[in-house]
Amino acid sequence: MNYRHAFHAGNHGDCLKHALLVWLLAAMQRKPGPLFVLDTHAGIGQYDLAATPATRTGEAQRGILRLLRDPPAPLAAYVALVNQLGLYPGSPALIRALLRPQDRLAACELHPEDHATLRRHFARDPHVAVHHRSAWEALGALLPPTTGEKRALVLIDPPYEAEDEFDQLATALATANRRMKGAVLAAWYPIKHRAPLRALFATLQAAGIRDIVTAELHLRAPLDPTRLNGSGLLVVNPPYGFEQAAPPILEALLARLSNQEEGAGTALARIADE
Repeated sequence: MNYRHAFHAGNHGDCLKHALLVWLLAAMQRKPGPLFVLDTHAGIGQYDLAATPATRTGEAQRGILRLLRDPPAPLAAYVALVNQLGLYPGSPALIRALLRPQDRLAACELHPEDHATLRRHFARDPHVAVHHRSAWEALGALLPPTTGEKRALVLIDPPYEAEDEFDQLATALATANRRMKGAVLAAWYPIKHRAPLRALFATLQAAGIRDIVTAELHLRAPLDPTRLNGSGLLVVNPPYGFEQAAPPILEALLARLSNQEEGAGTALARIADE
């Protein structure tokens, strides 16, 4: 409840998550049928990178602000949306900008002040439902959607402040996968050191979840558990072409965001077969 994303908006983790999110949405919209999108940790929708929270950390200076001018081709669609929407768009704003008339977004935010801001942002928008509820509870309550959509994209983006957050994520992914088998589940995760990730991947494999791919950006070797050394996106049921499209996106991010520290690089891995 203490986490406020305004301090971290536009950092390298956002760039990774949002660039891949834009690709995932476009891939799922190749089919004309309606799409339900669930954003479990939605935040406030948009962030002023010139305001005190963002300038205090300077994370956007090392993130999105390195991409805005002349972005590499794999990042062009994402950066064009950022420029189009003005203030740095959080995931719900990016999703809303890409929704077709037949698509719908459910955005969940538990922090009371951030929820109120998010609700004002989407006031009277018939395509967006804003929920003041726990992300973990929402996955059980909102999947499958009661409005009849047969396809869903779920973005799970916890703050990872609680010690058991990786365990909660594994449980949430298993719940969502069980409740809506074909849903595309995209979960962002921080990379500090590898031990928590090895445990997460082993838990998901033991749960029998199929078709899992991870896409990672490493700013430096993941050896120091006190530093954010990179981040990744874990995708269950990735759309066709994801494993071909993700590497150029990752390499473009690395070229712009890396300070060429030892161990910097990218990785795409299949955690579970189809």
